[in-house]
Amino acid sequence: MLMQPSMIHTLIMLGRSNKKRIALVGTLCFLLICVTNLLSEELLLRKIYLYFMSNPPLYCYRMPGESLPDILEIDPPRGKSIFFHETSCKSYKHKKIVIEKRQACAIESAAKLNENRSVYVLFTSPGIIRYEGTESDNLIKVLLTYKNVHLLRVNFDNYTKNTPIENLYEEGYIKYSQYAQSHMSDLLRYVTLWKYGGIYLDLDVIVIRSFSNLAENFAGAESQSAVAAGVLSFNDSELGHDYAAACLYDLESNYKYDDWGNNGPGVITRLLQDLCDTKKVSEMVNKNCNGFKVYPPSYFYPIAWNKWKMYFQEENSDEVFKLSQFSYTIHVWNKLSFRERLPHSSNASYVWFARKFCPQVYQTSRGYF
Repeated sequence: MLMQPSMIHTLIMLGRSNKKRIALVGTLCFLLICVTNLLSEELLLRKIYLYFMSNPPLYCYRMPGESLPDILEIDPPRGKSIFFHETSCKSYKHKKIVIEKRQACAIESAAKLNENRSVYVLFTSPGIIRYEGTESDNLIKVLLTYKNVHLLRVNFDNYTKNTPIENLYEEGYIKYSQYAQSHMSDLLRYVTLWKYGGIYLDLDVIVIRSFSNLAENFAGAESQSAVAAGVLSFNDSELGHDYAAACLYDLESNYKYDDWGNNGPGVITRLLQDLCDTKKVSEMVNKNCNGFKVYPPSYFYPIAWNKWKMYFQEENSDEVFKLSQFSYTIHVWNKLSFRERLPHSSNASYVWFARKFCPQVYQTSRGYF
């Protein structure tokens, strides 16, 4: 039976209509998948956000410019050095090396109380030392009066080559982190200790006792349930090197761009859970964990992070002194306390520690501490 022209026209129109519907549905499904992936892929959103930022957190790391001598051109005394890392872009922004008084205090105290150790301050930002009369310039002059203090550049591109975390850095996971500078500092401390051995210190400590009587491989608990990474030591023996390597392999396997503590204290905690054969930090303390020592909170973190204000309150000074009488460092938790400013006349414990253990920095600083 032959179809009438009207029937053929109707079928053609229906086919065209279905094609349009199918195309529309397909387009909507594609857009829905894209939006769903975009919303669920937080890292992609962060990449887009950073793309439009004029100065992402680590923007200076690959910028050209005059720089301090490179750490890779030096041969630090293996296992006998103290390392600090400055991972911000402040020096690039100021077009010269800059340092804050709290950082300078940490460096002077380490150098003053450990004259037998070289103290290296590694800057990830390019920049050179140029004296123009600023407070920072004067602080740098003070630090360089200590023969064991050395300010150097660390070029992270070269520094991470042939290390277990080379791909982690090259693929940009650190660059896109929610805590980029903090996570860069986490990686840097473990790479440095893997390369050279020695002691790593955060720049918000004050050293108040020589490290000469401590074990060669150690970390400190900050509470009964957590090990911190603000003070770390690995010796240059095969054992210490293997432990530092284990930390780097842990970073490569377990890195999380959206977790602040996983890549710093989390790394050393997981290592010690294995070495000490326990999940409980309280059981690690003062136990010889296959050649690694875990010291109690009183050694490096006498005041807990959630009580940091005690360092800056005169009425709490006596209690701070009592809690820190056997400590090797105090840690002022700069992430929380960075806005605190005290006059030189203050009797708060932090100012007292500064007067005693970084006296030149204290005298050079202007107005407040």
